[in-house]
Amino acid sequence: MNQREIYLAGGCFWGTEAYLKRIPGVLETEVGYANSAVADPSYEEVCSGETGAAEAVRVTYDADVLPLPLLLAAYLRTVDPFSLNRQGNDRGTQYRTGIYWIDDADRAAAISALVSLARASGKNPRIEAAPLVNFSPAEAYHQDYLGRNPFGYCHVNLADARVFVEEHAADFGSAR
Repeated sequence: MNQREIYLAGGCFWGTEAYLKRIPGVLETEVGYANSAVADPSYEEVCSGETGAAEAVRVTYDADVLPLPLLLAAYLRTVDPFSLNRQGNDRGTQYRTGIYWIDDADRAAAISALVSLARASGKNPRIEAAPLVNFSPAEAYHQDYLGRNPFGYCHVNLADARVFVEEHAADFGSAR
C-alpha cells in the first residue's frame, strides 16, 4: 500500500468528506480546520472569520489505487472552483476552496489540476493551492456528520460520487 495524505477544502466540510468517502482508495477522512492563525480553534472561532482557517478534510488514501490526480478530479466535482469564499449557501473565508499538501511532491499535481481547469474553462479557479501550515481536527459532532445525519444540509451532490467512480473505473489502480 502506498498511503498518502492531502487536505482538501471545499466549503462545508460535511459534504466534501461524505463524497470523498465514496471514492475507492480513500482509506480515512477527518474534518477539521486548516491553516489557522489560532492554535486548535473551535468551530465558533473559525466561523468568526478571525482565525483564517478553512474548513477542510484530511484525506488518507492509497495512491496505488487512487492516484492524486484522480483524487483531485473527484474533489473538483464537489466545488464551484470559480467562487471565492462561498460554496452552496455557505459564505465566509472558512468556506473557501483549497488544496493543501504536506509533501512538496504533491504540489505539481495540485498546480497541474488547476492549470488544466483554467485552460478548459477559460477562467482562473479561485482555489487556494499551498502547503499545509497546520490542521486541527474539528469537534466530534462534525466527524462523519452526514453518515450519522443523512438528511443534513449538504451543498455537494453525493450521488455524483457513484457516477464519478463508474466514469473512471479503469483509472483506479488495484480497484479494477
